[in-house]
Formats: sequence, C-alpha cells, structure tokens
Amino acid sequence: MIKTMDAKKREPWVSTANPCHQCRPLGAMVAFQGVEGCVPFLHGSQGCATYMRRYLISHFREPVDIASSSVSEKEAVLGGGPSLRKGLRNVTEKYGAKVVGLATTCLTETTGEDLGMLVHEWDKEVLEHPLEAGNPEIVKVACPSYDGTHMDGFHGATRALVEHFAEATAPHGGMTLFPNFVSPADLRHLREMITAFGMGATLVPDYSERLDGPALAEMPTMAEGGTAMEAMRALPGSRMAVEFGRTIPEKLSANAVLKDKWNVPVRTLGLPIGIRESDAFFAVLEEASGRETPAEWQLERGRLIDACVDAHKYLAGRTAVVFGDEDMVVGLVAFLTEIGVKTTLVASGGKSGRLASEIERVTRSFLEEPPRVLSDADFRDVEDCVESQQADFFIGHAKGYKISRRRDVPLVRVGFPLHDRFGGQRMLHVGWRGALNLLDTIVNAILEKRQDDSPVGYSYL
Repeated sequence: MIKTMDAKKREPWVSTANPCHQCRPLGAMVAFQGVEGCVPFLHGSQGCATYMRRYLISHFREPVDIASSSVSEKEAVLGGGPSLRKGLRNVTEKYGAKVVGLATTCLTETTGEDLGMLVHEWDKEVLEHPLEAGNPEIVKVACPSYDGTHMDGFHGATRALVEHFAEATAPHGGMTLFPNFVSPADLRHLREMITAFGMGATLVPDYSERLDGPALAEMPTMAEGGTAMEAMRALPGSRMAVEFGRTIPEKLSANAVLKDKWNVPVRTLGLPIGIRESDAFFAVLEEASGRETPAEWQLERGRLIDACVDAHKYLAGRTAVVFGDEDMVVGLVAFLTEIGVKTTLVASGGKSGRLASEIERVTRSFLEEPPRVLSDADFRDVEDCVESQQADFFIGHAKGYKISRRRDVPLVRVGFPLHDRFGGQRMLHVGWRGALNLLDTIVNAILEKRQDDSPVGYSYL
C-alpha cells in the first residue's frame, strides 16, 4: 500500500512557510489568457492583480494585463458592484474586450459578493447606457484562494468557458483537447500531434501565442491569439474530447460538461509525459482518426527509446524527489520509472485526494516500494522528509531551489513557475519529443554534479 502523508496533519508547527502551489485566481487568469479577445479580470483588491501580473511576467517573459475592480475598504463594506461595473466599462471601451474572464478573490469571497447578481446589474446598466464596442461576454468563476490551488482556478475557469459558450451545433469531425496547465511550447506541440492525424483541433484554453508571441514593431492593445468564441460554441460537435489530468475533480472537469450535457465521446488521460502516457495519447488519436501513427512520429518514439538505452548507465539506481502540480508530477514520476530512476518522495500543493492512487498506478510495475506522497504540502514538509536528504536530484519548479541549494542537490527545473531560469514558456514536456528533452536535461544535471564534485574534474564522462 502506498505511503501517504497529509501535510496538515504533520504538527506541531501549523504555519505555511513556502507552499507547493500558487493561489487559485492565478490559475484562472492563465486560462482566460487562452481566449481570443479576452481580458482576465479580478474582482478584488488591486494588489492581487499586481502580484499575479508580476508572477506571470517573470515566467512567460511577456506583457500580461490583468484588470481589477480595485476594491478598497469602502467597497469591502458597502459592496463592490460600482467598482466592478466601472472596471468592466473601462476594459470594454479602452481594450475592446470581446470576452471578460471574471474571477473573485479572497476579499470578495469573504465579503460575500454575488457575481451572478453583479453581472445582472451590469447587463441592466448596459441596456440603459450602451457601449459603442458592445457588451462583452462575461465568463465568471469563483476563486477563493483559501480553498484550492492555482490548478483549481485553472480547471474551474476552463469548465466555466465550456459551460458559457458551448451550444448545439452540427458534427464537424474536429477534436477538442483540454490540455491542462502546460507551457506554450507544449500547446503548439499538442496541436501538431492532432493535425498530423488529419483532424482539426480546438484547444481550450490556448495561450500559446498570447503568452509566447513574436516581437512586434508596435505593441497591440490586446495580445492576439487564443481560442475563438466560435470554436468554443462548436465544441459539442466534436468527434471526441480529450482531457489531460486524472486528478481533476468531477466538479471542475470540462470533459464532464461535454459528456453529460452534449453526449460528446470523451477520454481522460494523464499528461502525456514519457513513453507510456504519450503512447496512450497516440492510441486515442489513432482511434479518433482511424489512421495509424505517421512514420515520422514513430521515428521520434524510436529515437527516445534509443536515448533511454544510451542513458541507462547514468540513471540506473538513481533516486529523485518530485514536486509540483499533481498531474505534472504524476507524468514525471511515470517517466522516471521508465528510465530507471527511483522516485522516493512526491510532493504537491494539490489536495484532490487522487494523487497517491495515481502515483501507485504509474509505479506499481516498476518499484517494489512506491514513493512517499505528500499532499497539500509545504516545502518545509519536503525538507523534513528523510527521502529529500538522500536524493540524487530534485525535479520540479523553481520554488524548490532553496532546498536544492541547502542540500547541495541538483534541481531539474520543469513546470510552473520558473523565475530563476530563462525560457520556461518554451520548455517542452509532452510527447515523445518532450520526453527526449527531459531525458537530456536530467542526464546532464547528473553529469554536471559528478564533474563538480570530482577532485579530478573529468572531461569525458
């Protein structure tokens, strides 16, 4: 039976020093960035929007606009409706917003703001005082930061988009993909995979251009790109919908909406990281398209297998500590077991209740003793575990750097956030190509550590 640990039960200390997750509204803001013509909007204090903009800019290295109702002490007591309506009018008139992704924050959730009522009041105001740019579509989602993580915000916003836009439409033969919180490079690669099978692809959300765009002579008022409203309205006509993420609660699942309300055939898969999980995705693509995997993609898989054989002498018997978002760490652990690395500790700030069973699923055929799992974890919990003191390397996002430095253990950076390295938005995790990139990075981190620790400094390893 897999060993699990709930960080909240590991007293005597009760404070949070460095959680393994970010706040819930941040994830919603990323999801709304993936919609064409959308302005992400926080109903709360100005500080929340400022914090999230800084956080996202430092990872994606792109301008990120997040509007705010700028609720102050006065509005917190008397109600934030007037500030919200003023903010909605501003983003419509000044940005030309076609969609507003509206999320609450800790403040407005605590004061009991009713988003449905506030949006209804806004619609009445627009009828009386029309906007030249027209009334934008307002997609609302509740995001109390004290209940859930950035991943809950991301999935909640994705589901809200489907609930808001999906409508009856004729079958069109395309595939819908809910890709989870991955990098812009991952999103582009996933689209490339689907189109290789001759199918159209609608990714919800798709921030691959808005958060990783080209250099422009003039900065547009709003970044171009994102999933179009028309494409989201046509989701019920898809031949199949695929959702990456086995730890997503049913109430936050966008796949569940298409299945339950629109009878769209759905598949739920793990993030396609490594050999087995990527194989599973390609099998679904073969099923949906009726085509075999193209030869050039089979060659990619063959190169990955060849590289795994070449790397075995460096990786066999190595141990790792993995931390990050729940579905990301499940994919990483699955890949590590395939290449001969034993994961001894898995930590995530998520608390879906499904992480331990998913880790057991991807390790049971490889490890005699499954890794310890920390859910709802703080990095202090990670550092207190014996396993973290014995690991050959850590693999996870940049918030684990301080432990890595104190323990003198290499950190292989993946996922979100990456604030102390360049190119996080271009990091490829998914598919056989992404696995090959990860393999090279892991092996080179081990070789670099061996060189640095050697009194000789071998140049040929």
